[in-house]
Amino acid sequence: MTRFTMLVVLVLVLLCLCHLSVATIGSSSNKKSTYIVHVAKSQMPESFEDHKHWYDSSLKSVSDSAEMLYVYNNVVHGFSARLTVQEAESLERQSGILSVLPEMKYELHTTRTPSFLGLDRSADFFPESNAMSDVIVGVLDTGVWPESKSFDDTGLGPVPDSWKGECESGTNFSSSNCNRKLIGARYFSKGYETTLGPVDVSKESKSARDDDGHGTHTATTAAGSVVQGASLFGYASGTARGMATRARVAVYKVCWIGGCFSSDILAAMDKAIDDNVNVLSLSLGGGNSDYYRDSVAIGAFAAMEKGILVSCSAGNAGPSPYSLSNVAPWITTVGAGTLDRDFPAYVSLGNGKNFSGVSLYKGDLSLSKMLPFVYAGNASNTTNGNLCMTGTLIPEKVKGKIVLCDRGINPRVQKGSVVKEAGGVGMILANTAANGDELVADAHLLPATTVGQTTGEAIKKYLTSDPNPTATILFEGTKVGIKPSPVVAAFSSRGPNSITQEILKPDIIAPGVNILAGWTGAVGPTGLAEDTRRVGFNIISGTSMSCPHVSGLAALLKGVHPDWSPAAIRSALMTTAYTVYKNGGALQDVSTGKPSTPFDHGAGHVDPVAALNPGLVYDLRADDYLNFLCALNYTSIQINSIARRNYNCETSKKYSVTDLNYPSFAVVFPEQMTAGSGSSSSSVKYTRTLTNVGPAGTYKVSTVFSPSNSVKVSVEPETLVFTRANEQKSYTVTFAAPSTPSTTNMFGRIEWSDGKHVVGSPVAISWT
Repeated sequence: MTRFTMLVVLVLVLLCLCHLSVATIGSSSNKKSTYIVHVAKSQMPESFEDHKHWYDSSLKSVSDSAEMLYVYNNVVHGFSARLTVQEAESLERQSGILSVLPEMKYELHTTRTPSFLGLDRSADFFPESNAMSDVIVGVLDTGVWPESKSFDDTGLGPVPDSWKGECESGTNFSSSNCNRKLIGARYFSKGYETTLGPVDVSKESKSARDDDGHGTHTATTAAGSVVQGASLFGYASGTARGMATRARVAVYKVCWIGGCFSSDILAAMDKAIDDNVNVLSLSLGGGNSDYYRDSVAIGAFAAMEKGILVSCSAGNAGPSPYSLSNVAPWITTVGAGTLDRDFPAYVSLGNGKNFSGVSLYKGDLSLSKMLPFVYAGNASNTTNGNLCMTGTLIPEKVKGKIVLCDRGINPRVQKGSVVKEAGGVGMILANTAANGDELVADAHLLPATTVGQTTGEAIKKYLTSDPNPTATILFEGTKVGIKPSPVVAAFSSRGPNSITQEILKPDIIAPGVNILAGWTGAVGPTGLAEDTRRVGFNIISGTSMSCPHVSGLAALLKGVHPDWSPAAIRSALMTTAYTVYKNGGALQDVSTGKPSTPFDHGAGHVDPVAALNPGLVYDLRADDYLNFLCALNYTSIQINSIARRNYNCETSKKYSVTDLNYPSFAVVFPEQMTAGSGSSSSSVKYTRTLTNVGPAGTYKVSTVFSPSNSVKVSVEPETLVFTRANEQKSYTVTFAAPSTPSTTNMFGRIEWSDGKHVVGSPVAISWT
């Protein structure tokens, strides 16, 4: 090839590469995504007859082909549509458009409980009145299995007159599937389908029917009817019931195989407000975003204004700090704790040593004799064979043996399926450092047990030291009265609050480990395709399970106190929560084995009977939250996106996040305020107002902090006298920090008591 020929070829190659690059860029620029368009409703030009006409005209001005997915009337003023980046930017420049935000994808945070919470002995406290059955709990999740016994409407009166919703028909679901218990069912799929394509009805129902199980579990946990003789394979046998057994349930399916999309979530919240629900329960979450960009936070604000309490799961990203979801102060954020119930399944080794584990499945027969035992890492040709991932085990080395698998990467129950497929007869699942010694039970496909990290390491030492290792698993069924309990679950997401550190989150913890509740008839208890077992109840864990506990308890309080605001209900739950056991010991964190802190448990573990009569509450209204947004220096456009109306922060007024009337305190001292300030100390002042919801009384304050010498805390006044119901009294708390703090965090409590009621607030103090 001549030099000239080579030069021509090179030029042609470069031209091709340039053409390819341009084509790729052009293709990328034409790619459409879903956007949620926030509109200043008051700025509609007079030439339009209605807002939808205006929205449609605005959309058509930037795109000939785009169509609105949803028009929102309650949670936001605006609509959602598929747009290119350029179209979205062009639309955002138009007059009256507040913001055009890309859609977010959210994920699910995935019997003994009533007794554990004291509800079995509190019939006198929570009477089965008509007011109780007028309360409606809306659940946004994967749908509902209406045939579940937990939706039996026996003994319930007519559907409340306040209900404005409906029971939508769809794939495998008709309006007749609803009754006086399950009074409504809707589904929202437009956002999902425009992103991932049409719902595959061979894999999931395009209707409110729950083919996953998660939605049925959360709905029945919140407000399931009483079902006697419930269990999972004989485990946790007894009477199953939700928290608010007489409340009505309305289901909004927003989660599909591919996830939960914010345009669908907003549409469901929009409808739920129209439908007149009293409580909204969302066991899902996404990444942390500023409040004006977080669809769940935006929808929850509108619900709060309508008097609807919104309860959300904190997330399952613990025990890492700053791992919380759903941290807006108008949302009740729920972490997870354990019950006093366990499902022990012991490992017995050939050397005579026994180790404790947990399991929800022993098979037809328990493993009654010693069997050959192998470590998965030694029965595989792959580097990650220890994880028992699909196709990694060598059948010849596994057949007829019990296999030790390490936790991580793939689902726990799938590991058991892999062992079974390879010919193994049992599995021991060992936690790694990521999960420590926290034990979560599973209904595996073969006899199996889960052990903690420490136990797993001891078992591995035996496997490597014995030339012919053997083992068996001894299943002990269900045990109750486990102590200490509750303890904070390791997976439960932790504070501090990454969006606003001055707002302590989570708010509270509730039972979220090994919870028995209703299940779908579409899949087995593991959710695996190969699991052909069908159960009416399942036992699963997550903050997804703790959230509906609080949703149901909020419904109970709403039934007894219909005039209470969402903030008052949350305050009652928080200020009566407990942080010590009956023996005086501090609430424990299973991830450390040490006392938990307010960053782990918030105000503490919920105590519904005490919450019924809290004495005093910290109340909040919409304008209080708007002033809080002013304190965050939000622009008028950002506030309008949340509030759906013009709200201008007064330039002459000094706003402070410390003035939000929250039932907890998160005090933040920047290091430059202390060591760099040139003074011996600095102080922060918080203002709070208490509302009397009990009898007249004189409340005195007390404070407890550890370490007690790091910060000086003073409360003024130290006594509050209430002479009538709904009377309000204010107080201030001053926190003074030394120039050189002796610790990075300090925790404590501020309590007001009249001798009968204790109104407690957790305090977390940090230096950043």
